[in-house]
Amino acid sequence: MSTLFNVRRLDVRAFAQAGELLSGQASLSEMPRLQADCAGVSPDRQIQWSAKGGLQAQVNAPAKVWLQVKATTALPFVCQRCLEPVEITVAVERDFRFVSSERLAEEEDQLAEEDLLVESREFDLLSLIEDELLMEMPLVPRHTKCPSTIVMAVQDSDFEVAEHSSPKPFAALAGLKKHPGK
Repeated sequence: MSTLFNVRRLDVRAFAQAGELLSGQASLSEMPRLQADCAGVSPDRQIQWSAKGGLQAQVNAPAKVWLQVKATTALPFVCQRCLEPVEITVAVERDFRFVSSERLAEEEDQLAEEDLLVESREFDLLSLIEDELLMEMPLVPRHTKCPSTIVMAVQDSDFEVAEHSSPKPFAALAGLKKHPGK
């Protein structure tokens, strides 16, 4: 029997106990923070995502609640090398373990290899997916190979001409240093 789960108000424990799998598409317009970091975005761009819940049995302890999240999309950026548009695929695959309180999450965070979150009956799964995609975005978006030739010059010819034609204000002082009596 499949229970309907709301991705904006997910009961994490019930989802994990049911061992359910949710998947779907979300429009980029549903993720405003992600959309704000993109260039020239069409709000109908789609993000493919899935989430699987599960319990991990423990000896002499309650079962641990787990959530596996996957998401992928292609996002438009401006290449920082050639300043042309570039589309970069951003993908996430991460496992989360849920604990009962913020205090417990802080205590276990130092020793845990996995990411810890606080269990909730109204967990916003799409916000978690947005957070994870934001963290996976490239710091410096760029093409693997830019479509146009990039001029890698520090100076241009006008700079060279201007440098040689301008008067040197300290030239007279340098002359005094060489000939102290004049």
